[in-house]
Amino acid sequence: MAEDIVALAEGGVTSPRGFLAGAVKAHIREDWDKLDVGMVYSEAPCSAAAVYTTNRVQAAPVTVTRKHLRDGRAQAIVANSGSANAATGERGLQDAIAMAEAAALMAGVPAADIVVASTGVIGTHLPLERLAAGIGAIELSPDGGDDFARAIMTTDTRPKQVALRFGVYTLAGAAKGAGMIHPNMATMLCFLTTDAPVAAGFLQLTLREAVDDSFNMIDVDGDTSTNDMVVVLANGMAGGEPLDEAHPMAGVFREALTRACIHLARAIVSDAEGGTKVIEAVVEGAADRADARRAAREVARSLAVKTAVYGSDPNWGRVLAAIGNSGCAMEEPRTSFWLSAPPGPEICLYELGSPSPFDESKARAMLGEPDVRFRIDLGMGNATATAWGSDLTEDYVRLNSLYTT
Repeated sequence: MAEDIVALAEGGVTSPRGFLAGAVKAHIREDWDKLDVGMVYSEAPCSAAAVYTTNRVQAAPVTVTRKHLRDGRAQAIVANSGSANAATGERGLQDAIAMAEAAALMAGVPAADIVVASTGVIGTHLPLERLAAGIGAIELSPDGGDDFARAIMTTDTRPKQVALRFGVYTLAGAAKGAGMIHPNMATMLCFLTTDAPVAAGFLQLTLREAVDDSFNMIDVDGDTSTNDMVVVLANGMAGGEPLDEAHPMAGVFREALTRACIHLARAIVSDAEGGTKVIEAVVEGAADRADARRAAREVARSLAVKTAVYGSDPNWGRVLAAIGNSGCAMEEPRTSFWLSAPPGPEICLYELGSPSPFDESKARAMLGEPDVRFRIDLGMGNATATAWGSDLTEDYVRLNSLYTT
């Protein structure tokens, strides 16, 4: 199945047929000189699905987008950086509605078919006049995907994009996120597009599954934020019968969507605020999937593990403590784990409940690489899961102590 999916070397939200995008500098923050408002537009109405933050404090654009996507339809996305429009009361809600209306006027579609998203500082109001003027000035084109990906960046150091082809279909996406990253969902936005004719119900089902294996398995700093959403639009412009569970390509579509989400989720972790390394925690032999996920996520989020990896310190007891703290079913005499710097060889740190002799200099060298993997076998069953985290550095503290200034 996976061999039927081909990654495109360059691509983004406009890679699928019928999608256009663009962005401008609207000066949402007057101290920024960057693209900060962008749009994605489909030339045909789309099936749409979304997954949102679980934070009880939810930004105005999340509220508006939830309402707009209740019918499983949309045709355009408008997103800004520089202000989260969160914790902004009734004015914030009206501003999010006005943002949708400005995009609808520009795109020539009903406001109810607009996805609205914002990211930036919580508790700041949108400069609506500048924002509306910026939206009206966006020029949509098949080459505008990269500009859109840059417009949604805040503390990101680079745009995050992906494009995959499977059969006659293309699926692509753009995401942002670098801090306040923690399941379930985090300070991140992700927008996916496809020209496959996907039924709305199947689109929602597969998106939730894909998010569960990707964005819900990453951690930078343990914080879940207020604005987060993953949205997918499917315009069907590649033709063919509606794609649902019974379609011959259903499994390939599910795999492509999951692969795209994992690629973007990992890109977020690799661009973590102050981060220098990606930590991959692979758990095998768990009693069930829930236990595998608990253990993997705990290793990826552990501050003790993060700081040890940052310092290239082979203090493997921190990994064992994280596993034991996760709440998964485990017994020390059944537990083993290994360290590697993919794609290189592994070294065993702990085997069936006892320390395993290892070359400390080799372990330090592995921990000094940009990708660090802990593979853990719980010996309790057959379930597996993978989570990703970043190391924790002094730069993270510096960046977040100065975020609004």
